Amino acid sequence: MGRPVTLFTGQWADLDCETIITKAKSFGYDGVELGCWGDHFEVDKADADYCKAKRELLDKHDMKCFAISSHLVGQAVCDRIDERHAQILPDYIYGDGDPEGVRQRAAEELKKTAVAAKEFGVSVVNGFTGSSIWHLVYSFPPNLPSQIDDGFKDFADRFGPIMDVFQENGIKFGLEVHPTEIAFDIASAERALEAIDHHPAFGFNYDPSHFGYQGVDYVEFIYKFADRINHVHMKDVSWSDKPTEAGVFGGHVDFHKRNRFWDFKSVGRGNINFEKIIRALNDIGYQGPLSVEWEDGAMDREAGAAESAEYCKKVDFPVSDIVFDAQFDKENQ
Repeated sequence: MGRPVTLFTGQWADLDCETIITKAKSFGYDGVELGCWGDHFEVDKADADYCKAKRELLDKHDMKCFAISSHLVGQAVCDRIDERHAQILPDYIYGDGDPEGVRQRAAEELKKTAVAAKEFGVSVVNGFTGSSIWHLVYSFPPNLPSQIDDGFKDFADRFGPIMDVFQENGIKFGLEVHPTEIAFDIASAERALEAIDHHPAFGFNYDPSHFGYQGVDYVEFIYKFADRINHVHMKDVSWSDKPTEAGVFGGHVDFHKRNRFWDFKSVGRGNINFEKIIRALNDIGYQGPLSVEWEDGAMDREAGAAESAEYCKKVDFPVSDIVFDAQFDKENQ
């Protein structure tokens, strides 16, 4: 029996919670990873009665939930806030748009999310951190010596107290390592861990799609952070084997344009080698869910989500419980 396969509902927030749970069940999923937007999981309403009703809704459809996700609010904790954030944040977080006020309200919301996760009965909250230094990732004029250090310190100062609340409530945070976040590859993930003094509540929501097109070793990431893989997203991406008009940085070209170097694909239809990922997850002893984050601009999402569930169940397999040559030992015969 393989790991549970779940559907991340973040890209389905145009549908109400029961509708997407019902659809996910029909697509072949074992459960859902609920996004904290739309009505899927509302942190500001998540008291005991709300969480009980949400669990009953899942039980009604024989579905599980192992994690909730606070990507949108988390993005605002460390970000350089501007009008873009008004599109993704609740009004009570964005408020008057004053950047520091937004960041502080987002941080408090993330703390409340940990408390809500405990009430709901899940042990992982996935999300983003934002970054005060992403704009310096390829910088000219050259970065000053202290600027990057200051950015990681800002992250630690803001996320350290949040992680303390997570730890108090027995919740793990899974940063989805991703461009625009404080960590976007192996090197920056190591630096983020160092900055936050390897806080026990801080780890990663592993998503290979954000590594492959960058040229980052997405299998080595699993081994490097074996004790920090708190959750796994199954998401695919393709990248070109020849030069293109819009390179790794995207050229301000929308997704699903043929002149892009890379684009997200339905699981199993891109360049990611999921066989190697499953073997690596087996090696580190990860037994949590495989959560499909479905994105493919050229494909009907319901067909793609159903196909992805089938693919994940096919590619996954349990680890062996015997040493391969042990059966040749006469004592075992």
